[in-house]
Amino acid sequence: ESADRVVLHTGKYEELIVCSHEIAASTAQLVAASKVKAEKSSRNLARLQECSRNVNEMAANVVASTKSGQEQIEEKDTMDFSGMSLIKLKKEEMETQVKVLELEKRLEGERVRLGELRKQHYVLAGGCDDAPEDGEAKPAPAPRRGILKKPPIAQKP
Repeated sequence: ESADRVVLHTGKYEELIVCSHEIAASTAQLVAASKVKAEKSSRNLARLQECSRNVNEMAANVVASTKSGQEQIEEKDTMDFSGMSLIKLKKEEMETQVKVLELEKRLEGERVRLGELRKQHYVLAGGCDDAPEDGEAKPAPAPRRGILKKPPIAQKP
């Protein structure tokens, strides 16, 4: 479905990449679970492992092709600074720095959200022994400032 949406220009390349990674991860989980239950000399296990390698290879090909296609399609905007005064150039620099800081803050928030989603998925999947009886997970405490390392602010060349 993700590939269809990308082709129809209604989806995102990143969605296709994430789906490919999820397919590879799910396949790895299947193989790991099968290794626990199957005999070491099982022909079916060997076949499953071979199929898993093929799935991983194909998922990697999808990611590589997606990134390649994305680079070819995206416009490369060349920046034209001709005719800009020193003041205008400085103003543009400051506005860009503000955008960078806003995006970094948003990225940090999305990473925290992703972590919370993964924790909840783990709890619901039964991977956590300290899950509450009613099936609802306790919200994790908010991350303390200073624990997350932020990338340095872009410096002048």
